[in-house]
Amino acid sequence: MYRLVSRENRSASVVAFGSAQFGGREFVMIAGPCAIESREQIERTALHVARCGASVVRGGAYKPRTSPYSFQGLGDVAVDLIARASIHSGLPSVVEALAESDLAVLAPRVDAIQIGARNMQNFALLRAAAKAGKPILLKRGPAATLDELLYAAEYLLLEGNHDVVLCERGVRGFDPQTRNLFDLAGALRLKELTHLPVIVDPSHATGRRSLVAPLVVAAAAAGLDGAMVEVHPDPSVARSDAEQALTFEDFEELMRRLSGGPAKVVMAAGR
Repeated sequence: MYRLVSRENRSASVVAFGSAQFGGREFVMIAGPCAIESREQIERTALHVARCGASVVRGGAYKPRTSPYSFQGLGDVAVDLIARASIHSGLPSVVEALAESDLAVLAPRVDAIQIGARNMQNFALLRAAAKAGKPILLKRGPAATLDELLYAAEYLLLEGNHDVVLCERGVRGFDPQTRNLFDLAGALRLKELTHLPVIVDPSHATGRRSLVAPLVVAAAAAGLDGAMVEVHPDPSVARSDAEQALTFEDFEELMRRLSGGPAKVVMAAGR
């Protein structure tokens, strides 16, 4: 079994992405665009989500797209853009690495490295990312069991990196009404099995803007450690995943719900 990530070995861990702490008493919000498209876009988004109360800014630099003809991201240029936006907004940043070669660019410029769903079992990348000296956000693969996710995390801890946050982002289902099946029960089971913080990504889990906020509130009420959502200044012109991106107004309303509504009371009581 997994030896290092098991809750049997230690109490709940707190993992820091810069100033943001996952696994404490606060429900941590990560927000930003699916893909970094321009300096103006990432700067505006980072400043807005910071004003609304987000703790981490996200943005895609290297994009794993199903179609080779889809927008693949701005690459290294985007890393520079989010690094600047991070400084201006005061928010730590997280960016996904697709390959070992990306780590040399990411490690000096961002606060945390994401290993995405498609790379959850890319064991060479896991080992290399663990050695990059940054916290890791590890997403569950689209067809991965909880055990497989925990074994992937075990690879990271075996390399000496204990700053790992797990992310439930949905698994492949059969109903086209949602992009994936959002496994809230699975995320809660992870909290029973591991000492690592567990967050959710309802943007990728559902693929529908209207479903994102209710699932964030549900995750907070259930006692999970945070959520990652996609936010864009104008989703109608977004170059990737437009249907699931929140508008600025949507995100502002979501943060009001989390800070002033019943979800906050339940969340605090459950920790």
